[in-house]
Amino acid sequence: MGSGCSSLSYSTCVASAFSISSVKPKPKSLLFHSPDSPFSHFQSRRNLSTQLRNQAPLRSLEMESQKPMFDVETLDDELVQKLVFDALVWSSLHGLVVGDKTYQKSGKVAGVGMMHAPIALLPTPFPQVYWKQACDVAPIFNELVDRVSLDGKFIQDSLSRTKKVDVFTSRLLDIHSKMLESNKKEDIRLGLHRSDYMLDEETKSLLQIEMNTISSSFSGLGRLVSELHQSLLRSHGDHLGLDPERVPKNASTYQFADAMAKAWLEYNNPRAVVMVVVQPEERNMYDQHWQISVLREKHNIVTIRKTLAEVENEGRVHEDGTLIVDGQAVAVVYFRSGYSPTDYPSESEWNARLLIEQSSAVKCPSIAYHLTGTKKIQQELAKPGVLERFLDNKEDIAKLRNCFAGLWSLDDPEIVKKAIEKPELFVMKPQREGGGNNIYGDDVRENLLRLQREGEEENAAYILMQRIFPKVSNMFLVREGVYHKDQAISELGVYGAYLRNKDRVIVNEQSGYLMRTKVSSSNEGGVAAGYAVLDSIYLN
Repeated sequence: MGSGCSSLSYSTCVASAFSISSVKPKPKSLLFHSPDSPFSHFQSRRNLSTQLRNQAPLRSLEMESQKPMFDVETLDDELVQKLVFDALVWSSLHGLVVGDKTYQKSGKVAGVGMMHAPIALLPTPFPQVYWKQACDVAPIFNELVDRVSLDGKFIQDSLSRTKKVDVFTSRLLDIHSKMLESNKKEDIRLGLHRSDYMLDEETKSLLQIEMNTISSSFSGLGRLVSELHQSLLRSHGDHLGLDPERVPKNASTYQFADAMAKAWLEYNNPRAVVMVVVQPEERNMYDQHWQISVLREKHNIVTIRKTLAEVENEGRVHEDGTLIVDGQAVAVVYFRSGYSPTDYPSESEWNARLLIEQSSAVKCPSIAYHLTGTKKIQQELAKPGVLERFLDNKEDIAKLRNCFAGLWSLDDPEIVKKAIEKPELFVMKPQREGGGNNIYGDDVRENLLRLQREGEEENAAYILMQRIFPKVSNMFLVREGVYHKDQAISELGVYGAYLRNKDRVIVNEQSGYLMRTKVSSSNEGGVAAGYAVLDSIYLN
C-alpha cells in the first residue's frame, strides 16, 4: 500500500477552479451508483449500495455549484511565463529538487545533477468538507494499522493464498512467521503512514485508494510545494485573485521527523543513531534529506543511510537485541526501500531485512505494519464485520467505511464476470507498491480470462477495486523546466504519524498532506516513476 516512489495509481479526482471549463467525464455505466444499473441486484448482495448510496455521503455545495474562479485560457502568456520562472527559482533556492536522471551520479552523489521537482504551477482546488473528512480519519487509520499488526493470525490467514502464488509476499510472510514463532514483541511501534484518496464525481464521495505503511514518500518535498504555491499567490495575487491563506499549512517534514525523534527517545540510548534504509540509486534523496536535516538540526540526532546490502555486510545483532551497523547502535530504522521485489536482488537483502526484524531497534515499519499495508489486507478489512474485530468505537468504524471504495477478491465468480463484461469499471491490483503495477481497461478483461484458463491459484495474487471517476481540469504542469497545459486529475494523500510504547500512545496525529496531479489520459501516476507532478490544495 505504500511506496518510496509514491503510489499514485489512479483514475482520480477533483475539479480545478483554474479550469478552462470543467471537462466532464464521458458517460459511463454506473455500476456503483445508478439504481437502473444492470448490476443493482449484485450491488445489493455485496452490500455496496449501502456503502456508496445509502450512507448519505458528504457533499460540498461549492463542489456542485461553484464556477471557475478564472479561465486558464485567459491567463496572459507573459504572466504564465513569469509564474513559471518564479516557481523554478523558488524551487532551486528552497530545495524543491530531485536528481536529474540524465546525470549518471545524480542518484548516488548528493549535490550532483539536481533539477526542480515536477510540479503543478498552481494549487488544485479542493472542497474544505472533504479535506476535513480526510484529516479526521487519519488518526483512526493509524490506530487500525496498529491493531491489525498485533493480530498475526489475521495477517497470516488473510495472505495465505497470496503466499502460494506471490514469491515476494511469501518471503515477507516467512519473516513475519519467524517473528511470531520466536514470540518477538515490538513494544515501541512507529508508523509513518499516508492514506491516499480520490474525490469521486459520480458518488460525490471521498474514497480511499490505499493505506501506505512503508516508505510513505514526499513528506519533505510535499511541504515545499505548499510553500511554493503560497509564495506564488502572495506575489501574484492581484493578477490571480487567489488567497494564499487558502493553501493549508503543511508541516509534514517536521511532524514525521518529530515522531522519529520521539521514537529515538523511547529507545533510550543517546549514542544510538537513526538509520534510513535506502535504494542503491535514489534520485529522490532530497525528500529524505529534509527529514534527516530536521533530525540533526532540531533534535541533534545522528542519521546514517544504508542500503539493505550494506546492512547485511556491516550489521549484526548483539545478544541483548541491539542492532549494530558499521559500529554504531541503531535506535530507529526508517525504511525508504524494501517495498518492492527489485529491492531484494539477492539473498543479502533478505538477510538484512530479517536481521533488522530480529533486533530491538524501532522499525518504521515493522514487518507486521508492512504486511498490514498490503492490498489484500485492505480488501479483507473492507468486508462486512471485519473492522469490528479491531475497533470498538462505532462512529470511528462508520467514518472509515465512509471512505471505502468497492474491493473484492477474485474468488467471487460473479464479480469476475462483471469485470470481464465491464472492465472499464474496475482496477485490477497486484500485491505491489509504486507506480506502474495496476491493470486497467481491456487489460483487466484479458488478465481475468487468462487467469480463468490457467487456474484459480493465481487469483490470490490480485484484488479488484472499484474504478473511481474524477472530474478533469485544465492545469499547467511543469517538468524539466518546461510547462504545458493539459487535462489533469489529482489525488490527495494525508500523512499520519503513530507512536506507541506498550500501552502508552505517544503520537497519533494527522501529519500534513501531499497532492499529486497527472495527465488524465495516464492510468498510472507515481511522481518518482515519472507519471505525475507534486501539487498542493486550495480550499474552497
